[in-house]
Amino acid sequence: MAPSATEPAAQAPESENTIPPPKLYTPRETHFERFQKPQPDGYAEAVSRGPEGAAIVIDNGSSATRAGWSFEDNPRLNITPIFSKYRDRKIGKTYSFVGEDVYADTTARGHMRNAFEAGSGIVSNWDVMEQLLDYTFIKLGVDGANGAVDMPIVMTETVANLAYSRKSMTEIIFECYQAPSLAYGIDSLFSYDYNDGKTGLVVSSSHSSTHLIPVLNSKGILTQAARLNWGGSQSAEYLLKLIRLKYPTYPGKINASQTEYMVREHCYLSKNYEQELSTYLDWTGLEDRDHVIQYPYTEEVIIQKSEEELARIAEKRKESGRRLQEQAAKMRLDKLIRKEQELDYYRDLQSRLADQSKKEIKRILDAEDFKDEAALEKTIKELDKSIRKARTKDVGGPEIEEEVEEPDYSLLETPDDQLDEAGIKQKRHQRLMKSNNEARARAKAEKEREKARIAEEQRLDDEKRENHLEAWLEERRVARLDLIQKIKDRERLKADLGNRKSLASQMRMKSIANLASDTPTKKRRRGGDDDTFGANDDDWGVYRQIATGEGSDDEEEEDLGTTLKNLEGDLLKYDPDFTDQHTLDAQTDWTKSLIHAFLRGPRPFDPKSQAEAHQIHLNVERIRVPEVIFQPSIAGLDQAGIIDIAADILTHRLGNLPSAAAPSDFLKDIFLTGGYSMLPNFDERIREGLRAQLPAGAEIAVRRAKDPVLDAWRGAAKWVGGGSGWKSARVTREEYLEKGAEYFKEHNLGNAYS
Repeated sequence: MAPSATEPAAQAPESENTIPPPKLYTPRETHFERFQKPQPDGYAEAVSRGPEGAAIVIDNGSSATRAGWSFEDNPRLNITPIFSKYRDRKIGKTYSFVGEDVYADTTARGHMRNAFEAGSGIVSNWDVMEQLLDYTFIKLGVDGANGAVDMPIVMTETVANLAYSRKSMTEIIFECYQAPSLAYGIDSLFSYDYNDGKTGLVVSSSHSSTHLIPVLNSKGILTQAARLNWGGSQSAEYLLKLIRLKYPTYPGKINASQTEYMVREHCYLSKNYEQELSTYLDWTGLEDRDHVIQYPYTEEVIIQKSEEELARIAEKRKESGRRLQEQAAKMRLDKLIRKEQELDYYRDLQSRLADQSKKEIKRILDAEDFKDEAALEKTIKELDKSIRKARTKDVGGPEIEEEVEEPDYSLLETPDDQLDEAGIKQKRHQRLMKSNNEARARAKAEKEREKARIAEEQRLDDEKRENHLEAWLEERRVARLDLIQKIKDRERLKADLGNRKSLASQMRMKSIANLASDTPTKKRRRGGDDDTFGANDDDWGVYRQIATGEGSDDEEEEDLGTTLKNLEGDLLKYDPDFTDQHTLDAQTDWTKSLIHAFLRGPRPFDPKSQAEAHQIHLNVERIRVPEVIFQPSIAGLDQAGIIDIAADILTHRLGNLPSAAAPSDFLKDIFLTGGYSMLPNFDERIREGLRAQLPAGAEIAVRRAKDPVLDAWRGAAKWVGGGSGWKSARVTREEYLEKGAEYFKEHNLGNAYS
């Protein structure tokens, strides 16, 4: 996603001073709020109304269990369907927590279990479901004889609920709680009935799934209903995956509960997804589209020193430097004095040797560790030269040129048989000296030739630039592009070599193993490769040491960078179309980087800041995650989108119904319910999407439930207070004992027997 150096420069952001500081959002997740006391007043009123005038209404959803009395306007309880139980062995007690009470205890959170199967509205853990019902009845204050629940129960269930699941729930209600009657209904149809719906298409997008149910004359046509396996929980998991891919080394802890709130509070459906996605990371207005989630952090405390302290520290450093300089000067002076003393001593020794015999001279020189008088003379000359150089350095003035002695190669022409052992050694030394001098002369001549060649190339290049400017510029452009590609290839290869599983890394390891083998071969026959180098991590440590080399890669990268800067300097000077914005440095600047806009928004990023390191930037994800319900292929879901499903129901399935209703009648009331349908622009996307699928001029009316979350419970409560409809649809305890747990009654707002 990074911009290429060959592409035109991206639009630069506004000045940092004009971009306001980001608005920070704090992460939210489900937590314990308060202890909820039992409420016996509702039960007392229900008893006064009698079993025929009141019932316990339970909206048994996968995200929340809402329970209350049918004669009230709102549910009294809103419980998360989770349960936790653990035993404290120190004090010998067992603790149980239901709903949000689980979050009140740290240990309980580690033992948390859900009543529903992940990603569905089907109950899978009946122990948790039973604890959830116990909690519900206790908090509602139900106090029947012998602990029984002596009030009728109305409960919602998912579309096409499994027969086993309904049977298990029926057994629990009648066997464990001794309820007088039980009735089931579909939550989305209850919501539609509460909002006075008669004929239309119900689109229920909730926590675990999305259902589309056509309704004719207040009765759901379940044979034509469809299900899309996408809802709030799947969106939260998908957003969590995207965030972990976006920030693989994020230091904070992110969970699905937090991403559920992110989807709810920061995501929305785009009116034109493709168009908005193409411009979402443009710098203009990105500060408004980019939402920053700030997680807790501990900032590193940096003690700021005052100006007086900084001045005092600087003065200390200067004083320390002065002392070191004085010590160094004193040491140089002491060393110079010692050398002068040595020089005086050796000159005195040389003067004393003039009057001595050869035998005495040999004895004196041996005592002073000198081979002969020439060695003594050489030492005196070296000391004298060293003293003069030291005095010149301390006092100042021009440097003393070294006297270059003419090399002596007189012995090279003398045969070895005419020389003694010392002469042969001297002849070998002269031969080496001659070779070195000739090599230095050749190197000097080569440097002169290279300098002349470079000067000639520069002359020809200047001549070509003056006579054929366009061709000269084109060569520079092509060379620059080739150099940029080479730099990118090297960076890619370096990244591959850092990954031990990459092909380049494996091939390099094979080459190293072949070189390290006692019997290296150019090709290994299939099946005969018994080399095990690289099987252990220690071998890869050797490989990494070899891969780093001695800095040759760094030197080559530096040469490439210098050459690129020279090419870009020529283009900047002579090419009017090449500006600073086209240079590689400008292209890799954070203000031009699409990756920086994606990861960090329109502001600079300080890697040393713990606050910025603990920030999550939601930008493209805000429209990408909700869009999955319309384009499931974005998340790899092998299903049709909600528009395609609705169009298929309206144009094909309902056209074959043997009824007087036409498909156009259903278009006049497309009803949205469920918590996920509360995303901004959900109704508009449904309307515009269906308009594109249906014949021109078709009348479409889309409306949302008054309260997409609570209207299912309110619809069930309204159904109970409506009279005979509820009474004829419930299963009494006597019918249960006679016909078994599989028996239930069909009605307009419930599932059909299958």
